[in-house]
Amino acid sequence: MSSHPADHADLLLTGTVLTLDAQQTVLDQGAVAVAGDTIVDIGPAADLLGRFPHARRIEEPHGLIMPGLVNTHTHAAMACFRGLADDLPLMQWLQEYIFPAEAKLTAEIVYHSTLLSAAEMIRSGTTSFCDMYLFAKEVARATADCGLRGWIGEVLYDFPSPNYGELANGFAYQEELLAEYREHPLVSITVDPHAVYTCSPDLLRRLKEVADRHDVPYVIHLSETRDEVAGCRKQYGASPVMHLEKLGLLDSRVIADHCVVLEKAEIELLARRGVKVAHCPESNMKLASGVAPVPQLLAAGITVGLGTDGSASNNDVDLFREMDTAAKLHKVFALDPTVMSAEQTLGLATRGGAELLGAGAMIGSLETGKKADCIVLDLNQPHLTPLYHIPSHLVYAARGSDVIHSVINGRMVMQNRQLTTIDEPALLTEMERIAALIKKIIQR
Repeated sequence: MSSHPADHADLLLTGTVLTLDAQQTVLDQGAVAVAGDTIVDIGPAADLLGRFPHARRIEEPHGLIMPGLVNTHTHAAMACFRGLADDLPLMQWLQEYIFPAEAKLTAEIVYHSTLLSAAEMIRSGTTSFCDMYLFAKEVARATADCGLRGWIGEVLYDFPSPNYGELANGFAYQEELLAEYREHPLVSITVDPHAVYTCSPDLLRRLKEVADRHDVPYVIHLSETRDEVAGCRKQYGASPVMHLEKLGLLDSRVIADHCVVLEKAEIELLARRGVKVAHCPESNMKLASGVAPVPQLLAAGITVGLGTDGSASNNDVDLFREMDTAAKLHKVFALDPTVMSAEQTLGLATRGGAELLGAGAMIGSLETGKKADCIVLDLNQPHLTPLYHIPSHLVYAARGSDVIHSVINGRMVMQNRQLTTIDEPALLTEMERIAALIKKIIQR
């Protein structure tokens, strides 16, 4: 597939190759050659094995090599709150449980809790994620330490933060983050107002100016619930989408998380403005927020990616499970089995996520010149046999635990289900200690 074959490769993966390129190329006995952090060739295994005899080989006769999954909306450190408060409406969940617990967060808790989500994401096939949370420097540090690719932002809102305190400090913290990771190979910084109900119009505008000045994404929870929409109409005389439009903030830099409650005119407006949407079906289901109109968003030409949200409201960060849920949710909601095909759904978790993050030229498919972010699944299992249609298997039958190898930026971060960048036993022990601390906090 390369018109200019490389003369060197560090790593060679062989098996069935699902490229997800524009032609949807599949190679039954194929190989992916990696040099440094980049895919340098894709082709028949016999050819590449002969050309790169000195490359490290990962040969999987029953393996499926595919692009790593892209989780477009997470709060990774909220893994420490998994199961803390369930079966509640969003605002009650936030105001009575999550916000009080977050008030006691520390940098140490956020660092280790992010590593916990990172371990879960790597184990279930995610190679890139977009995160908005508190103590973002610790989120970024954990991301870099474990070798994940991340778009990381510090959430800002009108009231004091458990991290930076008063809002003025938040802007300074934002600038420090942007400076520290400006040229980082794995970590990109985003600007993240929390939502229209926690950010004044002035704060929303000021943060957009920061995002524009630094040419980075502007990530915001938007139109997640009917209560949010009703509250925004009461306070500002407009829905959240129209509120941002009146403020002049909607454009292609905006990543809108959730977008459950939308009118037809708002969908058309988001499409015209180039706004991108992160769809989080399991969180929206669990919090009973509703069903985002994703088929209509896609029909309007809006870029949509798939996200898990945080483990406190999902309660996992497994994108294989999320794909299965997404496809079936929209079918039953529309009473139409043709809605959200396996191919479309797989696209949300790969190319769609990459495009949403402005990284379509770098990740999302396996192509020569792109970054070497790929995963290998073991297809030699009862629940994956027989195999007639690969996308259908990946969406409806595969599990995160089927991923046996993961490569991010050319680095093997998991081999034979063993994490190579995270001391998993030590991390789990540390999280037990942190859980005991959190339990004491919420019992006071």
